[in-house]
Order: sequence, then structure tokens, then C-alpha cells
Amino acid sequence: MSDLVTPQQVDITYETDTPVTYTVENGVAWVMMNRPTFNNAQNSQMTYALDDAFRRATDDDAVRVIVLGGEGKHFSAGHDIGTPGRDLHKSFDRKLLYADHTNKPAAELLYTREQEVYLGMCRRWRDIPKPTIAMVQGACVAGGLMLAWVCDLIIATDDAFFQDPVQKLMGIPGVEYFAHGFELPPRVAKEFLLLGERLPAERAYSFGMVNKIVSRAELRDAVSDWAQKLAVQQRLGLWLTKQAFNHVEDLRGKRTAMDAVFHMHHFAHAQNDLTTGHSLGGVTAKSAAADNKKAADAKAVDGA
Repeated sequence: MSDLVTPQQVDITYETDTPVTYTVENGVAWVMMNRPTFNNAQNSQMTYALDDAFRRATDDDAVRVIVLGGEGKHFSAGHDIGTPGRDLHKSFDRKLLYADHTNKPAAELLYTREQEVYLGMCRRWRDIPKPTIAMVQGACVAGGLMLAWVCDLIIATDDAFFQDPVQKLMGIPGVEYFAHGFELPPRVAKEFLLLGERLPAERAYSFGMVNKIVSRAELRDAVSDWAQKLAVQQRLGLWLTKQAFNHVEDLRGKRTAMDAVFHMHHFAHAQNDLTTGHSLGGVTAKSAAADNKKAADAKAVDGA
């Protein structure tokens, strides 16, 4: 049956009631994705919990800086396409002015859901009036890119890598929050999407996509150091500076480009559904992991 028209999803099993943890230390809110068993794959349970955490940090005047990280080996393996907690067809208390997606037919289901859960929420988080720092270790793949890219600063470990394989695997032109051409030079962004290969942290740093690279042992201290430097600065000045940069990006066409590519993204979903009966073109978490391992093994052989 088509992934787009299934009326409801059964047997959702959440492995945790706290997919996101929240702590505040010295004016810094530490928002941590907490699905390490599944490499912090983002289901709706986690996404809405992230929004709640960001709302909480925004509302708390004692919080001056927000850090986003992920527990375990990896920052985030991206959107959940195959864990027992995949909740595509579950209703949630929506945050934006979009209708519930679960009773919508065919392509309308994903189009409605992703306006809220992916594109809408990421834009909302980009505009948080407080400085945000992404603390990235290991994999930052597909949906993980979106979470890192909405942050103002990115500090990554020397073993971190970034990847958007959805064109390679699914024929879809990148993740929903299409910031590729703003985060990377055009030909590098094309390479990143067309080949779908891993971009090591060191190379991402060379293009300015990452601000700083440290070892895993140094990561939290390095992030905390920058957060504390920001926490003592003027709140309004930091907010105005964020607005200034976001405004410049939008004048360069970031928002309108993202709107256009979001529609291309969903045209590709619909094409997959029509040709394969599955909105992801038959790709599963298992097959995606197998492809990634095959590519990594081949690269290791080439480098030997």
C-alpha cells in the first residue's frame, strides 16, 4: 500500500518518554536529543519535544544561550524512516496554522505534515531571539543537517561528518529545509547533493559551514566556553544581530528558494508514490544504512 495513503500507522512503540532532555546551567539551556539507540532519528515525538524545549528556553529570561546536541555516538541520523517509534500517521498538538495531516489523502498527507514538522518548525527555530549553538559529533545526516543549519554557530568533532543522501537514494532534491546553496559554495553544494557522499568536518570547516573543530573529549567544554562568552553580552544586541544576518540571507533569496524547492521535494515524493507505491521510493532505514556502509567501505578501500 502507498506510504502516502495509509490511513493510520499501527504499533508505534516509543523507547522513551523523554526524546529530548532539557537542563540550564549558568544561563545556558542544553537541549539534547535523547534517542541514542536510534542515533537520534527524528520522529514527531522528538520534533515536538524539541519545539517545547526551544519555547521553554525562549520564555525563560534567565536563559541567554541555547545549545542543541545529541546523546550518544551521533548528533542525528536524520528523519525517522524505520524505527518502532516512527509516528508518521499520528496526530499531535500542532504549533503552526496547518490542519492535521492524518486524515488527508495521497500527496496531501506529507505536504501538510512537512509544512509544519520540517519546514515550518525549522524556520521558527532559526528565528529564536537568542544565540544557538549546534554541538555536532559523528553523523549529521539529512534531517540532522536541518537542525544544525538553523543554529547560529556549529562546533563539530574531528570525526563528525555531514551528508544529504536523499537525492542519491530517493530521487528527492535535498531535505525540506533547503539551505544547501547558502551553507556551501554552489558547485560544492551540487557535489554534496548529486553524489550524496559524506562531507568530513574538516572540509565543511574549510567552506565556513562549521565554525570550529575539536576532539570528542573537548566538545562540551568548547561549546560551553563560547556559550558563556555569549551569555554575558547584551540580550537585545544579540537578537538584533541575528535578525540582521537572517535578513541578509533572505534578501539573497533564502526563503523564496526554500519555498520553491519544498514544492520540488514533494513533487518527487508524489512521483515515487506513483512509480513505486512508496513515497520514499522504497528506501527503508535498513537499506539506507546498507548503502551508507557500502559507500564507506568502498572509500576505505580506495584510500588504502
